[in-house]
Amino acid sequence: MAPNPLPQTLEKVGLIAGSGAFPLLFADEVRRLGFSVIAVAHIGETFPALEEKVDRISWIHVGQLTRLIAFLKREGIDRAVMAGGIKKTRLFTNVRPDLRSIGILRRVRDHRDDFILRAVADELESEGIKIEGATRYVPSLLASPGVMSYRAPTQQEWEDLKFGLKVGRELGSAGVGQCVVVKKKSVLAVEAIEGTDETIIRGGRFAEKTVIVKVCKPQQDLRFDLPTVGPGTIRAMNSVGASCLGVEVGRTVVLERATMIADANETSVALVGL
Repeated sequence: MAPNPLPQTLEKVGLIAGSGAFPLLFADEVRRLGFSVIAVAHIGETFPALEEKVDRISWIHVGQLTRLIAFLKREGIDRAVMAGGIKKTRLFTNVRPDLRSIGILRRVRDHRDDFILRAVADELESEGIKIEGATRYVPSLLASPGVMSYRAPTQQEWEDLKFGLKVGRELGSAGVGQCVVVKKKSVLAVEAIEGTDETIIRGGRFAEKTVIVKVCKPQQDLRFDLPTVGPGTIRAMNSVGASCLGVEVGRTVVLERATMIADANETSVALVGL
């Protein structure tokens, strides 16, 4: 079923901002479309520059769900998006869960990201705040099909891309990572808690000209935590001599697309939408 069309009049949209450039790009694009953006940002995660790109903002620590909900309700927000992740390592350090967050953690049967985020979304919706997918507002950020760089993959790289896509989906079914590093159909690294860039660097210690595949979990809730790549991904690849990046079409966010493609072209990295 096609998503409901975006409103044509000025309205507020809530932004629950995590780390990285995605929240900033989302705010820029959505305000350009005529929306008023009301943001909740996370201390130690969200870039401070977001303050200049939204209409109102409240800063909280990770886990302060009661403050998050109270702020959005005071601002009259009835729909919001989650953009940008929270580093998984922070789940073990510098977290300040309030009673509401603790209650959610006790109720969920599985503490993997997907289950916690769905539980948080359900909690927000119980307060009249509907969680929507960020890419509903900015579909142009989703990966497009085919070769995006000047250089196309070699035959061996195509084989590794297909192999990596299969492995990535199988691992995703088990809730493990979103990134796989491959060389001649050997898996050199799988994303764990450290994130994509560190996974690329770790796999690159074993071989040069590796192939990187970034995929969405088959059971992924597309409202949040979509795989994301950008210029930083290319920098990580260049640091270890990785040669090819494949991302899943329509289910991967591409940040600063023009810059990313230009950086890939400059270093002869093949960039493909799978």
